[in-house]
Amino acid sequence: MLNRRTRRGLLVAAGAGLLAVALTVGIIPGPAQAATLYSDNFDDGNADGWSKSGGDWTVVTDGSPGYRQGNAGSELARGFAGDTGWTNYQVQARVKPLSFNGSNRLVAIAARVNSATRMYRLALVNANRAELQAVNGSSITVLGSASLSVTTGSWYTLRLVVDGSSIQGFVNGSQVGSGSNSAQSAGRIALVTVYASAVYDDVSVDTVGSQPPTNPPTATTRPPTGQPTTPPTTGPTLPPQTGLVGWATQNGGTSGGGNAAATTVTSASALTSAVGSSSAAVIRVSGTISCSGMLRVRSNKTIVGVGSGATISGCGFTINGDRNVIIRNLNFRGWDDDAINVETGATNVWVDHNSFTDGYDGAVDIKRGSDFVTVSWNRVYGHDKSMLLGHSDDNASQDVGHLRVTYHHNWFDGSGTRHPRVRFGNPVHVYNNYYYDNEYGVASTMGAGVLVEGNYFENVDEPTLVGYADSDPGAIVQRNNHFVGSGSPQSGGGSVAGIPYPYQLDGASSVKSIVTSGAGTGRIGL
Repeated sequence: MLNRRTRRGLLVAAGAGLLAVALTVGIIPGPAQAATLYSDNFDDGNADGWSKSGGDWTVVTDGSPGYRQGNAGSELARGFAGDTGWTNYQVQARVKPLSFNGSNRLVAIAARVNSATRMYRLALVNANRAELQAVNGSSITVLGSASLSVTTGSWYTLRLVVDGSSIQGFVNGSQVGSGSNSAQSAGRIALVTVYASAVYDDVSVDTVGSQPPTNPPTATTRPPTGQPTTPPTTGPTLPPQTGLVGWATQNGGTSGGGNAAATTVTSASALTSAVGSSSAAVIRVSGTISCSGMLRVRSNKTIVGVGSGATISGCGFTINGDRNVIIRNLNFRGWDDDAINVETGATNVWVDHNSFTDGYDGAVDIKRGSDFVTVSWNRVYGHDKSMLLGHSDDNASQDVGHLRVTYHHNWFDGSGTRHPRVRFGNPVHVYNNYYYDNEYGVASTMGAGVLVEGNYFENVDEPTLVGYADSDPGAIVQRNNHFVGSGSPQSGGGSVAGIPYPYQLDGASSVKSIVTSGAGTGRIGL
């Protein structure tokens, strides 16, 4: 039996002999052919299916359960739901402003949200007006407005209708603005506050017009706007997963120093000289080497730690335009820039079985047109910014067609963000990683395409994000993942290219035990 909470719910399919009944909560009557796509009144006491960015979002009881953003000091707080492929629809919610931190602050609902700063908003502004806004990056165009007494502690029913280029806003059943704008053609919904706190309840999304979306969300997750063609989730059985797998096997493969005679280094000067040599080399790091800045690693190098205690303290490695580099079994600690930086067209790099903690910036950052990289079996702990892929929204000319990276069997152990945060790369493959107590897991932006499969997410606020911060959205296909105490994943945003190499996918529910027993230093024989 259906109840009042119908999350990512019901779509009427028009056709002879087919009748679907849409359950609508408190909707102001719309077009006769409207059908409920989604509704949530939070009566079950949780916000499953919502993702959030900024602010402090919790389900509270305020007469009846509602979704509260309680931090009036947050510059921009958003709760997201729905599908990135939604086009013509109306979103309605009851909204109660709680407090405003300054003048011209607002609480709002939004439609066709396709990035953090691209959407249509219907806002209650504490200058006693309602505004219908087109938000396009830093530009906010007011399509219509009306005087309205905006009082904290009072409920308002907001309805925002987007139908083609027609945008309309209603408050308590009365139209407060309308206009024409075609900047945003599709996107999900959002609840928004700008330096304000508020409670939202009875959220509902209905189609408008005669052509509702053909791909409504399912009962478990938002689907992509179009499922890409992807390979089978498992390839043929491979050598042990501790061997090289993924993008670094392509483009001729990655062998590092190959069969070159090994050299053991114990000082910063010896390490700097060895990694900077133009000759192929196998470099064994023994003990703790203290250094600063970034040490440049040239082509055809294997750098490995001896035992479990080999440590690079205070500095990092940069692979700048070189190729065929392997870095394994090293502890990186307290680096003053990045721990490992791969940039400027560097190719065929394997970063494997290392541990990273307490550094300044990225643990493993890959950028500026680099390609064919595998990052595997590493542990990141006691650190925030983990793994950035693509450094800038403005670098498409160098990055598109590159930044192809595989991330597998890594342990993101309480690290904050970027696991990875992706721009432009397609396909990027993220599989069989263990995420624990992170702010977010994987973010796909700027037209990237990311396949996220077979991972274990535990206590992760936002496992996957389509778009992040001010960056435009990328595509995510997420499948066969395991979630414990985590928010709902986002997916969609476009297509993800196929994975060209074979790989062996572990069952997601086993990934936690597999990764925690195998990731980081001291786990492999070298």
